[in-house]
Amino acid sequence: MEETKVVFKISDRLLQKLFDSAEEKCRLNVKSFAGRNVLIEGGGYNKVWIETQPMGGAMYGKRNLEVALNNQKIFMDNQRSDGRLPGSIECVKDAVVPQYDKFQGFCFPGPALDVYYMTGKNPAYLDQLYEVLKKYDEYLWKVRDSDNDGCLESWCKYDTGEDNAVRYGDAPDYWESDEPPKGFEVVPMASMDFMSYSYAARDAMAEIAEIKGDKELSDRHRQDADELKKRIRDILWDEEKGAFFDRNNKHEKMDTLIHNNLRMMYWKSMFPKDAKRFVSEHLLNEKEFWTKMPLPSVSVSDPLYRNENVNNWSGQAQALTYQRAITALENYGYYDLIPKLGRKLFEAIGEDCIFVQQYDPFTMKPSLEGVDGNQDAYGPAMLAVLEYISRMYGVVALRDRLIWSSVKESTGYYEQYLNGHVYKLEHVKEKAYAFIDDRQICCFDRGVRLETDLEGKELYRYNGL
Repeated sequence: MEETKVVFKISDRLLQKLFDSAEEKCRLNVKSFAGRNVLIEGGGYNKVWIETQPMGGAMYGKRNLEVALNNQKIFMDNQRSDGRLPGSIECVKDAVVPQYDKFQGFCFPGPALDVYYMTGKNPAYLDQLYEVLKKYDEYLWKVRDSDNDGCLESWCKYDTGEDNAVRYGDAPDYWESDEPPKGFEVVPMASMDFMSYSYAARDAMAEIAEIKGDKELSDRHRQDADELKKRIRDILWDEEKGAFFDRNNKHEKMDTLIHNNLRMMYWKSMFPKDAKRFVSEHLLNEKEFWTKMPLPSVSVSDPLYRNENVNNWSGQAQALTYQRAITALENYGYYDLIPKLGRKLFEAIGEDCIFVQQYDPFTMKPSLEGVDGNQDAYGPAMLAVLEYISRMYGVVALRDRLIWSSVKESTGYYEQYLNGHVYKLEHVKEKAYAFIDDRQICCFDRGVRLETDLEGKELYRYNGL
């Protein structure tokens, strides 16, 4: 069997320690769910959640292709007949128990497509993925636009994974019914997240149809996605403030400035011009999201910001946000911000190599208390560390591309063993040397992100790392 693994050796002692520790602790989060090995969230969370684990599994595919595939298939295989996907899945007495009492985010279509490429482009897998996305999108529009205003709704806190978020008011944590909640302050809430779930599904369906050679179907899905993106902007964008805002059940704008705009960038549901405004005016604003430890869930200047240190999406910087931010920033070309966030995360975790869910945005101190006592081995924190390293010192096989990245500090090498090939990047003084199977394909100046195809042919170069 072909070996799948990552080897990383670096002169930076802390970085080496973080890498080795994250690798070791990630392996402990691989669990058998009724004979199917999956990567759980960890850190006291012993289930797989759709907001984290398809993405986490795809990232872990660099080390274990079986787990990468299973973390997608476990959700695909447990889709309800009406199209709804489980928000979470647990294993009870060796039985898989899907849970449909919340939507819990939707970091699924992109990672599921990544895994299609990663695991050999199985046509049956692609067919199933298309049908899963189609049924899911249809379910959303059948059920989650209860007032028929053309904007999908969140009905409970866990629908968007924002545990304990103050902005949800008296909304319930869970909501299993297909009938909308009544009598609450905020929900049903017109939601940028839910609209983005639909956009991400349509975007992926367009890509799948293109892969399968059905241009007419691809064009139709692309048109549906583009029209939806415009509708999101028409309903939820605030031109004066340069950001998206949800609306409450009275159709009033909810003024809380939330990091969910960055989530929209993850799902690609934001126009580039709007992403530019959000990044320049808010994300990089030291009084809002670019704090000492960047990326709080709510702008630190907002009245609803809360600096709670136990699982609260009203304030502290979440490791899960760091994990998502890589794709969000890559989608819109903000490659130079990725190393900046990576260095902040490395510094915050520090020598103790304890991987937790939240970090104080003002002090960078990790919040060690989790939902089940003192926390460690929280999957998104560990995978985020490994992913930032891959984007700063490594080579990433992403669909039909190779991404080679070399920041200027430290020397060493990064090797990716995948599908019978060895991709290696050496960092020596001012130069980086890229190899495929011991064949040097190029040498480039450090501080550069370079993209090639899988054969090593140069496609694009980006400066500024």
